[in-house]
Amino acid sequence: MCSVVRKIVELVPEKQLQRDLEKYRQRAIKLGASDAKIITMDKVVIDERVLAKCTYPKCPGYGTNANCPPYAMSLDQVRKVIHNFRYAIFMKLEVPPEHTAGREAVEKKLMDSYRRKLSEIAAKVEAEAFYDGYYLALAFGTGNCKALFCPETECIALIPGKSCRFPLKARSTMEAVGMDAYRMATKVGWDIYPIGEATLPSEIPCGLRLGIVFIC
Repeated sequence: MCSVVRKIVELVPEKQLQRDLEKYRQRAIKLGASDAKIITMDKVVIDERVLAKCTYPKCPGYGTNANCPPYAMSLDQVRKVIHNFRYAIFMKLEVPPEHTAGREAVEKKLMDSYRRKLSEIAAKVEAEAFYDGYYLALAFGTGNCKALFCPETECIALIPGKSCRFPLKARSTMEAVGMDAYRMATKVGWDIYPIGEATLPSEIPCGLRLGIVFIC
């Protein structure tokens, strides 16, 4: 028997909405997230300084794909979009220290598989919400999509008349649209650390990759 797709309704009853949100939270964890939380929009932080970090010093992904600046949604657009949501599923993926901290982890791109996994989890939760009738659900992942899905080819989504090769996976990162994912993590009680090439794996318990899906 085929599963029944829910019809779209003008207003989802609050009890049904809360059940669905919990289902998506659990789904994110089942797909591999270390934890996921249902959050309200007061936990979402948008800050111009985050976008500045994409351009100074310039990120290698800047201008290379449709989901990174300067092609991603502007901060003003994102603020207006977020204003129309009430709930989101905020998720984290913990990364072993040796895969995120230090020069070797950077040079060998050990973080990429975790970025790819978290972005795919967010996209899958977005899709599930869409088929439940939350057709405006919107996901943001982690790591620039070109490096994760099209590292050896140009982004064809930047070519007029062409579309993304991986529309069911590739998403803008939270940072690419100005979300302060670090501060948001602290707001929900997750420990997060500043990690760079100079950080030793022994100095941190783990790294985090963060994603979010706005539901309703």
